[in-house]
Order: sequence, then C-alpha cells, then structure tokens
Amino acid sequence: MQAAKAGSLIRANQLGVLIGKGRYLIDLKEAGEIVAAGNMTKVPLTKDWYLGVSNIRGSLTSVIDFSRFGGGEPTAIETSSRVLAFSNALSFNSGLLVTKVLGLRNVDEMQLIEADEASHSQPWLLNRFVDADGNDWWQLSLALLVQDQNFLHIGL
Repeated sequence: MQAAKAGSLIRANQLGVLIGKGRYLIDLKEAGEIVAAGNMTKVPLTKDWYLGVSNIRGSLTSVIDFSRFGGGEPTAIETSSRVLAFSNALSFNSGLLVTKVLGLRNVDEMQLIEADEASHSQPWLLNRFVDADGNDWWQLSLALLVQDQNFLHIGL
C-alpha cells in the first residue's frame, strides 16, 4: 500500500546493512556476494572514500567507503565488517564496505517517510523508512549510484 502511495515499485524484502551509523536497504537484485573485509590494496591519488582494490574470487573489485563518500565519518573496519559486491547485472566491479550485514528486512512492515530536500541531492537514496523500533532506513539504489559522476571519478 505504501509503495503504491510512493508511486514506485518497492520490493518487500531488501538486504539491510549498517554502514557507519547509517542503516540502508539494498535490492537483492543489485547485491552480489558478501565477503569478509580482507586485505585491500591502496591506489595512489584517489579520493579518501576509495579504499582500494580487493580480490574477490579472482576478480579485482574496487572497495568504497560509502559513509565517507556521502560526507560522513570513515567506516571503521571491524571483525563484523564485510564487502558487499555489486551484482554482476550492474556490470560494475565494485563493492561497499559495510559495518555489519543486518539481514533481510521487509519494508511492508516499515513506515514510508516523505522525501525531503536532502534526498534530491543524492538521487541514489530512493526512500526513507522507519521501522517498528524507530530506526531510520534509507533505500539505496546501487544501479543509480554507479551512474553518479562523483562516484565514477575516484581520482584526486
């Protein structure tokens, strides 16, 4: 019902992740493999949110600190940290450093919050929801993120 009010199709089950202090919902069709945040090779002369490249099953994958990319604090790498690779369907060898994978979340059980001015400057943040515990969740579109010119230009 809320999806119809929003005027967009929202898949009920989404992958919930914690990135820094922010909670995000990612469409399962856009999410790829989830691996431990292992060794990353730094790449010189790149922006601070570009953490480097990591070998994920034989493929070099760029690892992004999404919190830092969005202007927030750097994401600390802890034992629960993971790299969420982008789906092969996106044809983009990249992954996000996530603090913790929180599992599947059903947006039908959350309240949709009306969009505000801030979300228009970040078109990859589609909708904001609040769960029963009062936690804010942002629906993050990886497909739109890989089209963002700021995201594509990693060099200083």
